[in-house]
Amino acid sequence: MMVKKSLKKPGRKAVTAKPKRPAKTKVAQSSNLYEGMVPVARLKDKDIYRHVIALLVDNEAGVLARVIGLISGRGYNIESLTVSEVDEGKHLSRINVTTSGTRQVIEQVKAQLGRLVPVHTVRDLTDDGPSVARELALIKVVGVGEKRVEALRIGDIFRANVVDSSTKSFVFEVIGTTEKVDAFIDLMRPLGLLEVSRTGVAAIARGAEGIEG
Repeated sequence: MMVKKSLKKPGRKAVTAKPKRPAKTKVAQSSNLYEGMVPVARLKDKDIYRHVIALLVDNEAGVLARVIGLISGRGYNIESLTVSEVDEGKHLSRINVTTSGTRQVIEQVKAQLGRLVPVHTVRDLTDDGPSVARELALIKVVGVGEKRVEALRIGDIFRANVVDSSTKSFVFEVIGTTEKVDAFIDLMRPLGLLEVSRTGVAAIARGAEGIEG
């Protein structure tokens, strides 16, 4: 009786599966560029503060709209805004923004403004050190008799200039801090305040250092 030998066909070598590496846990990055630079206790402060932020930007079409859109689009309040070309050769403009918010909101505003491509420099003039801030306002007052005399007397105390006058009205020019302008306007309300036009805050840091450091 013949016994058949079983012939094994050559097969492929068994491939040992490599153990899968554990997936790396992604660390969520904060959208705040100032994260880690600002004390946590400061960011948790819920009080409202007013800050003047200075920006050095390219003097080109659409930059101002992008800055305003970034701030207002996120629900941040703009109290005043001034802009003007400051370097014709380099085509640079300076924007001064006055805004109010908590410490965390202010840090977010600065971080997001710094991400805009046309923005070269962001400086918080309120936090970075001593600064000088001024505002100009033209205030029209209508009144005669005692009210007119009282308005002129208060204008003299505030060192306001009368830049236009008629028998029934006059226009004051007031230059000073926002608080000074606000106080003068409040005093003019019962004396015939009719119209106000304000430039917004123009501010600059004290000392020998410029905005670009």
